[in-house]
Amino acid sequence: MNANGGSSLRLPQSELTFGLAMMFISVIFSPIIDIFSKLAAVTVPPAEVTAARFILQAFFALPIMAMRGQWGVWSWRRSGVHAIRAGVLTLSMVSFVTTLQVMEVADAIAIFFVEPIILTVLSSIFLKETIGWRRYTACAVGFFGAMLIIQPSFQEVGFVALLPVVAAFCIAVYVMITRVVSHSEDASSMQFQTGIWGIVFSLILLAIGRATGVAILGSVVPDLTAALYLLGVGISAAITGILTVYAYRAAPASMLAPLQYFEIVSATIFGWLVFDNFPDAIKWLGILIIIGSGLYILWRERRFASKPVSDTSETAFTP
Repeated sequence: MNANGGSSLRLPQSELTFGLAMMFISVIFSPIIDIFSKLAAVTVPPAEVTAARFILQAFFALPIMAMRGQWGVWSWRRSGVHAIRAGVLTLSMVSFVTTLQVMEVADAIAIFFVEPIILTVLSSIFLKETIGWRRYTACAVGFFGAMLIIQPSFQEVGFVALLPVVAAFCIAVYVMITRVVSHSEDASSMQFQTGIWGIVFSLILLAIGRATGVAILGSVVPDLTAALYLLGVGISAAITGILTVYAYRAAPASMLAPLQYFEIVSATIFGWLVFDNFPDAIKWLGILIIIGSGLYILWRERRFASKPVSDTSETAFTP
């Protein structure tokens, strides 16, 4: 019994390690989606970038499903769940791409990193996962490190600076639902169905944009360069999406959440390589704090997972 009144199930060490590895790879390469999105958003409206992502995500999932013989195991009975996942993911994507039009990738992602904290709280409340004070503390330290990297000028970008917070809440809900359904569904099938519903919601937004003239919901005919950027968005999103599903199938969401702070590290590196935005001393300090908090979480989780089940000395204060 944990401190919140729920039971704590000890997972095999091999599963935990696999889940941590999949999440680490996913978050390291995840900023590639944002890099391509920012490049595409120079000429392509955010809603159209979002629509392209889902169309390509579904397209790339098709051959995987065909090779694995997944056609007969689609869980259409859970279409409502996948529709919710796609709905919050669509809102998150539009919000974040809109931010990328006026902010640097690293700064936008740094603001976005209230998401692991939101996810930790939601997982504790709705999934009854064991959350101890050490993990909460590590999340808070990592969040502080992310805040050192932001340095946004709210006078320049205005309310747009709040959109990453909207995106963060949506992704926290998305990840929590993914955690629940990933135990009984195939990863490629989940990605395909999410892509289909995402296409539906994106087309609705594009129709609204055409009717209202709202710029971020508009549509254009992309040139060859923009089309290649959109292709990059779709491919990178499909790969990282499948990796994430496997990660949450193998390990608790509250354990994986702190690892997402590593995304700010790779985002900073990619932003430097592509846009020549080199971090200053304060940002490097924030990066070091984020890495430190993430490594601490890894150490605590591996130490806790390696203890015999009969050892309950820290049951009420699980890290």
